[in-house]
Amino acid sequence: MRVVVQKFGGSSLKDAERVMEAARKAVRAKHAGSRVVVVVSAQGSTTDDLIAKAAEITAAPSAREMDMLLATGEQVSIALTAMAIQELGERAVSFTGPQVGIVTDTTHRKARIKSIDTRRLVEAVEAGSIAVLAGFQGVDELGDISTLGRGGSDTTAVAVAAALKLAGYEVACEIFTDVDGVYTTDPRVVPDARKMDAISYDEMLEMASMGAGVMHSRSIEFAKKYDVPLMVRNSRSDAVGTWIVPEAPWMTEFPVCGCALAHDEARLVLDGVPDRPGVSHRVFAALAGASVAVDMIAQSVGTGGKAAIGFTVLNADLEKTKKTLAPIVADLGATLSETGKVSKVSVVGAGMRTLSGVAEKMFRALAAEGVNVKMITTGDIKISVLVEEDAEPPSSEDVPGEPVKKAHLEARRAVRGRKALRAVHAAFGLANPRKGAGVPADGTGNGFTPRPTPAVVPGAADREAAIARLGGMEDVLVSGVHLDAAQSRVTVHDLPDTPGNCSRVFTAVATGGILVDMIVQNLTGPGRAELSFTVPRADLPRALQQTKDVVCGIDAGCRVAGDADVAVLYVLGVGMRTHTGVARTMFGALAARGINIAMINTSEVCVGVVVERARGEEALGCLRQAFKLA
Repeated sequence: MRVVVQKFGGSSLKDAERVMEAARKAVRAKHAGSRVVVVVSAQGSTTDDLIAKAAEITAAPSAREMDMLLATGEQVSIALTAMAIQELGERAVSFTGPQVGIVTDTTHRKARIKSIDTRRLVEAVEAGSIAVLAGFQGVDELGDISTLGRGGSDTTAVAVAAALKLAGYEVACEIFTDVDGVYTTDPRVVPDARKMDAISYDEMLEMASMGAGVMHSRSIEFAKKYDVPLMVRNSRSDAVGTWIVPEAPWMTEFPVCGCALAHDEARLVLDGVPDRPGVSHRVFAALAGASVAVDMIAQSVGTGGKAAIGFTVLNADLEKTKKTLAPIVADLGATLSETGKVSKVSVVGAGMRTLSGVAEKMFRALAAEGVNVKMITTGDIKISVLVEEDAEPPSSEDVPGEPVKKAHLEARRAVRGRKALRAVHAAFGLANPRKGAGVPADGTGNGFTPRPTPAVVPGAADREAAIARLGGMEDVLVSGVHLDAAQSRVTVHDLPDTPGNCSRVFTAVATGGILVDMIVQNLTGPGRAELSFTVPRADLPRALQQTKDVVCGIDAGCRVAGDADVAVLYVLGVGMRTHTGVARTMFGALAARGINIAMINTSEVCVGVVVERARGEEALGCLRQAFKLA
């Protein structure tokens, strides 16, 4: 029997008219022959209003009591939605998260789901009722009400769909929101952004983590783990939205499916750290212990026994990060500095696994617009760059002595980031129709060079085996560790930090038909950057020569070095960034063996590190053991 899980957000339920519209959609799905579960958020601004009420009482409410307060918003919504369905002549029964056994850990305000008991939901839908469930909430192992934090209702909906699938039902999950689906980028910034008909789980995970606000990463993690098909669609329309599904072969015909902009991150540089095993682990283990999720990490190649580590965190975690690292920085004799306002611009595409030339095209587009890149990291299906922003300029609408209104501030943020986003979107022709985004298009002749068989392709068997090992539904899913011992590294020291230099380097390398894999750029001093990238070992002599030739034309003071004695290790999974313990486990296992890390790349589905080639097999074994894959 088919079950459809429909989720309606706060804007889709903000008044009686919208509640009735949601009820009609649920009824229509039932009349079409499906069992129906509806997951709802609190109405409109209810959650913000509740937070404001708490602030009237105390500036520092306890997390437990805030969960008790915030959970009431969804309880209003489930009752009203059930009443609306009954008014339309159908049976409905409402449930809170605790009533249907959504069990979480004990982390109030951002709890993770451990398990779901589907018996009451199954009894309700099998009896002919539409089950209406409160999103965002559950009960912890102590019996206390808990809330799931940002994106909690989406997470609830997909987790319930996954649990019903494990119970033997054919399931689909529809996320109703105020947009028509997933676009190639934010249409408010790029008006010719195109709605996609379908996107893969991995692509959507990367898009969500990079600033695309349609869905939160946690819900997509569930969907990928348990192979739940998702559709994002408009609550005010019956039009088909965007399917989020497993990767299909046609998705690899295009190097990039979308791009995103984020401006809520801060960049920090830890400079002068000892270049020895265990330093990365010490830094990121401390941040993981403080529940700080690190996004981009760029570790520079050590010189003179010292190295620099650049990384980004959410602005909301900036002060916590500084406080957490202060004693470590002092002990290491290093310095920690914040580098000002930044925006992150990213491109995503499953085709990057099989096509090369993406980095060159992206950097060329940015250089043409005079956009300078401050930091670069790559994953197997994404490239992210940091762009420095000026402070928000004053506006005639600002009132002296009063806070700047959020809408005005948003319009003034990320000026360079928006410029970069538009340039990248245009460079990859994302406004044009293609398979999965409008009129079917021919996938050949796209101007990109096919790669050899990718070294890292996660398989379904890895995922199934990993799911069997999970102790909780929302635990991190590490499905595999892979070693690529056929890589080498090129490093450019003291590259002038000016627009166009990265484009010149990678254009020269690409002209020689050399495939670039990992890329890391980090600022190492005023006006200077260090750029490292990996290429096949057999191509190292040519890559070195072409890099030296182009760098000499940029600045004769630059130094180019090559290293053939490296290996790349990849840890694959779901939720690699949102689960802060992954880097801690990975770096800790390598540190315990005295294996030094020379480069780091992070993404939602893959963390890659460069180590000495002679210790590659040893590193592979210790990571497989650390993640219980041996």
